[in-house]
Amino acid sequence: MELKKLSISLIVVLVLVLVLQILSAVDFDPYRILGVSRTSSQADIKKAYKKLAREWHPDKNKDPGAEDKFIQISKAYEILSNEEKRSNFDRYGDVGENQGYPQQQHHHFHHFHESFYFDESFFHFPFNSERRDSSDEKYLLHFSHYVNEIVPDSFKKPYLIKITSDWCFSCIHIEPVWKEAVQELEMLGVGIGVVHAGYERRLAHHLGAHSTPSILGLINGKISFFHKAVLRENLRQFVGSLLPGNLIEKITDKNYARFLSNWKKENKPHVLLFDHMPLAPLLYKLTAFAYRDYLSFGYVYVGLRGTEELSRQYNINVYTPTIMVFKEHIDKPADVIQAREMKKQLIDDFLSQNKFLLAARLTNQKLFHELCPVKKSHRQRKYCVVLLTGEGDKFAKTYEAFVAFALANTKDTVRFVHIYNDRQRDFAHALLMDEEKYWGKSAVAILERRNNVGRVVYKILEDAWQGSEEDNFILLDLLAQLRTDAGLLSSDTLLPDLNDELAPVFFLRWLYSAMEYVSDCWDSIFHNNWREMMPLLSLIFSALFILFGTVIVQAFSDSSDERDSPLPQKDDPTEKSEKNDAAFSKENRIPKKGFVEVTELTDVTYTSNLVRLRPGHMNVVLILSNPTKTTLLQKFALEVYTFTGSSCLHFSFLSLDKHREWLEYLLEFAQDAAPIPNQYDKHFLERDYTGYVLALNGHKKYFCLFKPHRAGDEGGTMGCEDYDPLLHAGETRGKSSSSPGAKQVKNKLSKLSLWMERLLEGSLQRFYIPSWPALD
Repeated sequence: MELKKLSISLIVVLVLVLVLQILSAVDFDPYRILGVSRTSSQADIKKAYKKLAREWHPDKNKDPGAEDKFIQISKAYEILSNEEKRSNFDRYGDVGENQGYPQQQHHHFHHFHESFYFDESFFHFPFNSERRDSSDEKYLLHFSHYVNEIVPDSFKKPYLIKITSDWCFSCIHIEPVWKEAVQELEMLGVGIGVVHAGYERRLAHHLGAHSTPSILGLINGKISFFHKAVLRENLRQFVGSLLPGNLIEKITDKNYARFLSNWKKENKPHVLLFDHMPLAPLLYKLTAFAYRDYLSFGYVYVGLRGTEELSRQYNINVYTPTIMVFKEHIDKPADVIQAREMKKQLIDDFLSQNKFLLAARLTNQKLFHELCPVKKSHRQRKYCVVLLTGEGDKFAKTYEAFVAFALANTKDTVRFVHIYNDRQRDFAHALLMDEEKYWGKSAVAILERRNNVGRVVYKILEDAWQGSEEDNFILLDLLAQLRTDAGLLSSDTLLPDLNDELAPVFFLRWLYSAMEYVSDCWDSIFHNNWREMMPLLSLIFSALFILFGTVIVQAFSDSSDERDSPLPQKDDPTEKSEKNDAAFSKENRIPKKGFVEVTELTDVTYTSNLVRLRPGHMNVVLILSNPTKTTLLQKFALEVYTFTGSSCLHFSFLSLDKHREWLEYLLEFAQDAAPIPNQYDKHFLERDYTGYVLALNGHKKYFCLFKPHRAGDEGGTMGCEDYDPLLHAGETRGKSSSSPGAKQVKNKLSKLSLWMERLLEGSLQRFYIPSWPALD
């Protein structure tokens, strides 16, 4: 009886699932959304899509429902532009596959990211956009938003990003844990992001997430995948593991004096957190990461034996978390804060007011910009009092007197800084003009910056700075006069940029970069997805195979065959003449160097040269226009001539004047992590794509892209990756309306041979497309 009831319940559930799928299919009609009939051609569908996309693009249309409408238009075009999906929809009312994101449908195949330990359900319900969790709406990321805002911000705080989709039951399974973790981590200062793979497939592919759900971390522009079970504590530990391990130093009675005394070497205030937890809390680690360029952080575990003297010296309440900031004087903190619950906003306000020393040393131009900002208005005047001094015990007394003066005159309108004359010679010379009375002595200058170019107005104290009471009165009097008379600063000059004194030497920079690259490769091989690493692995194994193959062939080759072989007999004169004639006729048939057979890619040759191209073969297509055709073809032939021996490569050219729309459609899939220009701006039809080269793999439906090399106005060059067709078009319009010179056009392909080598190695980035568009 119970078995019978169970079977009836199962049948009811199956019926409900079928009804839901039918209703969802009925609601979504791509023909109705695009406003086309079922007999419309691909050209009509494409035309309707472009028109609606321009009208409903969220950047152009401020209607609240514009984003959802644009998503529906994109999904409808995705179905109707693919003949197979369109045929399935016409027959069955469905496209026959998961539209949102390619999830795992074969449960016997365990994908790499299934280490989440999610329970895969037998049923996959079609959760559409209207049923999405509203809590994720404010965290949704788009590609341009991610590239332009999230990646730069990841150098200040880590991000936790979830990849989800509509057709994902496991995504619903982890929602309760995700909500709790997000609520906690966001209050600590962690950035949160959600990527909907159905509508942001390009961003999901860029992040390397090939299944849903996926969770990853982003810090310093680098991506790390989360591989453990989705638990709140595991997510906390994952965020903590993203942070560098040397952010906070453990402080005890033995090393606190050394730690606080490093302020002079590091040119930073030092911060101590006293707490009764064995390990530094995550909030403190995140704060240390955000302020690592300005402050050095230490942690004191007050419950540990060996910290009693430290707690007693600074009168610490062991039951209340305490944060102290130390500047030039290590025996007394410059500022203190105590609170039973340290909130992020409270700590941020406290540290932002103590980011600099009382008289910080100007060690680079960035610090100079922050301490001595440019004057913006008459009411917002910022003055810098600069001590120009030397190093060593000889100048210690004058420096301490300057710091004491700065401590007694802390005002928002005045900053006190100092430089070492020997380390910043050009800067000191611009202010002192090598006057003899300042040689071997310290000097004080009051300056105000007027622009970013380096122009300042200033006044130098007439006598050298000795730190006496008289010097203090003179400086104090000048600062008082500046409140009423800004014209007191009568001298002006152009200051050069400061040298970066704390920058590591070239060898160390190279060593750090190499270690970082090796670490990234290690993580990519053993933790991240293998698809991104396949070109590199293929290159390594190919090189090893060639190396060992050559060694083995040389080791087993029998050199005696050459010694024992009989000498060739002399040929008969008549036979020799016949061979020479034959050789001469054969050489006449060989094309001269630089000759390459290049065919035009048209609607007649499109199917045979691309769509039905044999597996393993690629068509290398040059983009040109009528004015640049002859010049570009000649340069193209010279660059690719050495690769014509490969039977799997075909060479063609495409006329930009005839097939611009086809090229624009293809390049939409080749957007990389660079600022994306709006495709509907006023220069949409003016972009110069001449010199682009596409390597098209018709069988696997992907292509590789070469962007042209462009020479600068002063002989400089820009790499292929830095070329901006919109900027180039603007420059062309500004300079002249005539076509560019032959030499400038040829320079566009100056690095094509290097790109072809990487193409054959398989190390170029590949851009996949759903199907090849028609060449109208």
